[in-house]
Amino acid sequence: VQLVESGGGLVQPGGSLRLSCAATGSIFSIDVMGWYRQAPGKERELVATITNRGVTNYADFVKGRFTISSDLAKKTVYLQMNSLEPEDTAVYYCKLNWRPTLISLYDTWGQGTQVTVSS
Repeated sequence: VQLVESGGGLVQPGGSLRLSCAATGSIFSIDVMGWYRQAPGKERELVATITNRGVTNYADFVKGRFTISSDLAKKTVYLQMNSLEPEDTAVYYCKLNWRPTLISLYDTWGQGTQVTVSS
């Protein structure tokens, strides 16, 4: 299973971006899909997650600015980011908790996509 991310780039403060992450390969089921980020010199941190039942969880710094959604049929997770701030500059990674069989569970990370917020 591989994850292909897209949608990063350069945006001015106050702007918006939409990240996408699509999984390819054989998947029996998906448990959780999520987005994390890592800024230079900092540890990777959780941004948002969504379960296969649509239950979402957000980091406090999101403050209602970001929205995570998913399309399980397409094995894709999205992150709509609004009101972006320079502090949001980081490499954004998607992560998939998935099952090749009912009793096995794996984590897979995407390659990361750069988001830069600057005027």
